[in-house]
Amino acid sequence: MSSSPPDISSVSSVPGPTSAAAPSPRGATPRNEGVPIVFFDTTLRDGEQSPGISLNMTEKLEIAGQLVRLGVDVIEAGFPATSPGDFEAVQAIAREVKGAVVCGLARCVESDIRTCWEAIREAERPRIHVFVSTSDVHLQYQMKKTRSEVVELAREMTTLAVSLCPEDVEFSAMDATRSDPAFLAEVLRTAVEAGATTINVPDTVGYTLPTEYAALMDYLYEHVAGLGDVVLSVHCHNDLGLAVANSLAAVQRGATQVEVAVNGLGERAGNAAIEEVAMALVTRKDILNRPINLVTTEIARTSRLVSNLTGYDVQPNKAVVGKNAFAHESGIHQDGVLKERTTYEIMHAKDIGLGDSDIVLGKHSGRHALRSRLAELGITLSGEDLDVAFRRFKEVADKKKTVTALDLEALVSEEIREREDLYSLDNFYLSAGSEIIPTSQVTVIRQGESIRGKSFSSGSMESIFYAIDDAVGLQGRLLDYRVRAVTSGKDSLAEVRVAVEVGEHTYAGQAVSIDVVEASAKAYMRALNNAVRGREAAGARPDRVS
Repeated sequence: MSSSPPDISSVSSVPGPTSAAAPSPRGATPRNEGVPIVFFDTTLRDGEQSPGISLNMTEKLEIAGQLVRLGVDVIEAGFPATSPGDFEAVQAIAREVKGAVVCGLARCVESDIRTCWEAIREAERPRIHVFVSTSDVHLQYQMKKTRSEVVELAREMTTLAVSLCPEDVEFSAMDATRSDPAFLAEVLRTAVEAGATTINVPDTVGYTLPTEYAALMDYLYEHVAGLGDVVLSVHCHNDLGLAVANSLAAVQRGATQVEVAVNGLGERAGNAAIEEVAMALVTRKDILNRPINLVTTEIARTSRLVSNLTGYDVQPNKAVVGKNAFAHESGIHQDGVLKERTTYEIMHAKDIGLGDSDIVLGKHSGRHALRSRLAELGITLSGEDLDVAFRRFKEVADKKKTVTALDLEALVSEEIREREDLYSLDNFYLSAGSEIIPTSQVTVIRQGESIRGKSFSSGSMESIFYAIDDAVGLQGRLLDYRVRAVTSGKDSLAEVRVAVEVGEHTYAGQAVSIDVVEASAKAYMRALNNAVRGREAAGARPDRVS
C-alpha cells in the first residue's frame, strides 16, 4: 500500500467532512485472526443519551450486573463530570460491580479527567476514557481550536490520565471518519506515545462505509507507530444503518475492541448492537475467525432487561432479539424448518437464551421457591428486597393461575424502577362508561406526603393522566402510548409504555400490572418522574458526545 495519505472525497453536504481511506486491496489478509474480541458496552453512557431515557442508580446497577453475567469485558458506566447524579452512579458501579473493567468518560479537560478518576478509582479494574475531536468541521465550528492545539491537548490530557490510571487509559478521536487521515494518525500516534493502552476510532455520525472503514484501519496500522502494541477499538453509529457492518469490517482489518450497546441504543439512530455483532462473530466464525467470551445464552434476557428499564421497545423485526427473529410465517419456510431447522435458520433460539415461557410458580409457592427461580434468571434478592418481590408476586399469583419466567422478570424490573421514584402512585379511582363522562381521582405519595389529584375528561386514560398531572403539578403531553401482553392468555400482565413531552423534552415511562389501567397510570407517572429527574440535572451537563 502507498505510504501517502489516501484520497479524500467530499460527497456530504456537511461543511468540511472527508471520507477515510481508499478500499483495501481485494483479498487482503485479515489481521489478528484468532485474537479474541474485547466487548466494550456503552449502554449506560451512550445508550442513556437516547431521548427519554433516564436511569436511576438502582437501575444502572441492575444493568451493570447483567452485563457482567453476559460476559462483557468493559462497562462504560457513564460520564462522571456531567452531573452529581452521574458521578454517584458511576462511583456505585465502580465499587460494587466485579468481573469487568469499569470505565468513565471524560473530555480532554483536566477537571473532567480528575472527576472521572475519583468516580472510578475504587473499581476492581478502572479505566479512564478521554476524547477530543479531530475532524476539521468539529475543530472549526465546535472546539474553535487549531490542529496543533488539538495535538498538544491530546498529549497533555492523555499524560494526565495515565498518571492517574497508569494501567488502562483509552483515547478516542471523535469524528475520526470525517478527519484528515494524516492528521488523525498524528493525533493517535501522540496518544500512544503518551501511554494510552486503547486507541478508539469512532464513526461518530455514522458517515463511513465498510470499505472505507476497513481501509482506514489499514492506513492507521501503517502510519501510527506502536498501534499494533495497543488495543485498537471501533465505535460505530447507525445513522446509515451500517454500524454493525462497519464494526465487522474493522474487525477483519485488525480491530480488537468493539464498542456496542444493548439493543443498539444510543444517540440518534443508535450504536452497533452488541447482540448483532456477537452473533455475527459466532455464526460466521468461518470467515471472521475472532473468538468472543460473551455468554450468548444471556443475550435475550439482557435485551429484555434493558428494554424494560429504559422503556424502549425492541422492534419486532430486530435482528437476533426481535420477537420475529425466529418466527416463520411463510408456509414454505415452516415446512423447511420442520424438516430441517438449518434450511431457514442460521442461529438457534436457544443460542441466545430464548425458550418457552415455562410455568415456574403458582400462588402456593413460598419465598424460598421464588428466590430459587429468580436466581435461575440471574436475579439475586434477599432481605427486604426479597420480601417486597414476594409480596408483589403473591398479589399477581392470586389473580392469575401461574407466574412464568417472563412475568417474574417484568415484576422485578418494575420493583427496581419504583425504588427511586420521587412520586409513586398510591391508589386511583376511575368511573367510566359509554354514556358517562370519565372521572378520575388519584393519590400520589411524595416523600411520605399524600397528594390528591382529580380530573373529568372525555376518555378513561386521558382522565387518569390529567389527574396525575393535577397531583404532581406538571403538565405532560402524551406523544405515544403502547400496550402489550407480557405473556399469552387473558390473565397476562399488561406492559404499558408511554412517551410524554414536558416542556421541550420527551421522557419515556414503562410499567407492568395485571390491570391495564394501573399499568398505564404507573407508566405515565414514571415518565413524569423522569422529567423531574431531568430538570434537576439540567444545566450541569456538558455537551453530550458519541
